[in-house]
Amino acid sequence: MSVLLVEDDRSIAVVITAALEAEGFAVTHCDSIAERDRLLAGQSFVALVTDVMLTDGDGIETLGAVRAAAPDMPIIILSAQNTLDTAVRASDTGAFEYFPKPFDIDELARTVRQAVGNASAQIGGDDDTPVAGLPLVGRSAAMQAVYRMITRVLRNDLTVLVLGESGTGKELVAEAIHQLGHRKAEPFIAVNTAAIPADLIESELFGHEKGAFTGAVARHIGKFEQADKGTLFLDEIGDMPLDAQTRLLRALQSGRIRRVGGREEISVDVRIIAATNRDLAPMIAAGTFREDLFYRLNVVPITLPALRERADDIPALARHFLQLAASEGLPRRRLDDAAAQFLARQPWRGNVRELRNFIFRLALLVRDELIDAEALEAFLGETESLPSPEGRAGDMGAAVAAWWQAARPASGQVYDAALANFERPLFLQALRETAGNQVQAARLLGINRNTLRKRLTELAIDPGEIQR
Repeated sequence: MSVLLVEDDRSIAVVITAALEAEGFAVTHCDSIAERDRLLAGQSFVALVTDVMLTDGDGIETLGAVRAAAPDMPIIILSAQNTLDTAVRASDTGAFEYFPKPFDIDELARTVRQAVGNASAQIGGDDDTPVAGLPLVGRSAAMQAVYRMITRVLRNDLTVLVLGESGTGKELVAEAIHQLGHRKAEPFIAVNTAAIPADLIESELFGHEKGAFTGAVARHIGKFEQADKGTLFLDEIGDMPLDAQTRLLRALQSGRIRRVGGREEISVDVRIIAATNRDLAPMIAAGTFREDLFYRLNVVPITLPALRERADDIPALARHFLQLAASEGLPRRRLDDAAAQFLARQPWRGNVRELRNFIFRLALLVRDELIDAEALEAFLGETESLPSPEGRAGDMGAAVAAWWQAARPASGQVYDAALANFERPLFLQALRETAGNQVQAARLLGINRNTLRKRLTELAIDPGEIQR
């Protein structure tokens, strides 16, 4: 079933569309009275959601004709003109509901569902596949800026570089651009470029022919070809090896690839979205990231705020994750307002990802359906596994002091000796945690894989002998 949305603010329209699609509705959007009337004359809609002040007039004044043509279609009115007069005029039209801006997007979606009534059970017909909406939550000013940037790239194929700390939701932005853009019916292929070994990255991205190298027992179609006509998301681009950057740049410039071991050049039509949590400027200066690749990727930058920069969104995010946890089979839980505000005051150094994992753990382990601030604070204290930054610093200081007393190095060798003394157990633990996988260990340590290899050699550590 289709809902007609009439809204001339593109960023608001995107958020409303996503919320309604998440409820299972198909949404047709326009931004004027004239286009509204044309669409209503040509097809049926189960509901109309309309702003008041539109590009070509007052949306309320013209609703009489809409009501006459479709008397049973519920109308929901939105308005930034939050006056008593506007509310009265909306009521006079027989509108099902009136929402002054800013409004709660979830409440709007529920209201449309309520207005449509039992007919909503027919949405989707025989297709049980849910329609995905915008996979982002938040109404803070920082997130509104992100939404506006997203809307500006939906109708074009400009390359997007998503920047932000780890855990802020960079892949979700890429998914939103794809899902809401004109390539949404085509593949969305995500690849973590840092997780691919340097000697395999060309094969993973561009594919290979049978017999191209030892172990190539069949033709392999790479990520570029898999994403043809769709979107290719290159995550952690800042950790890509330098030689692989060169091959990627060539593909981006030409729009053509060649499989490893192949002779034929293949044209590919992909929308590129890249992401990194690294600051690329010093990497360019140091020569570890190609400047020309940066300019090729950084056509439209979208910077995601850290969660501490959008603390007002934390209560909504927490409640969203509780609903998500319940939908995945965990017990249904609710936060009271005090508990939600308590969460908003926490640091969440791991950003949205850390908050999500905490909420899922909360849903699983707490006993009461309604969680108050006192219970939440107690739970946080019981499950916190990491010591405070001050505690970690104190523990490290004590360890250094003990080492110094036990085996003071020769003059001039203090730094090298200390580095080796503390790096070795750190690297060993990382390798144990990843069963000797150097790619995963490097990611865990937050360093380049080549750097890890070099230090393992210098420290005489054999990854092959490491067992979990």
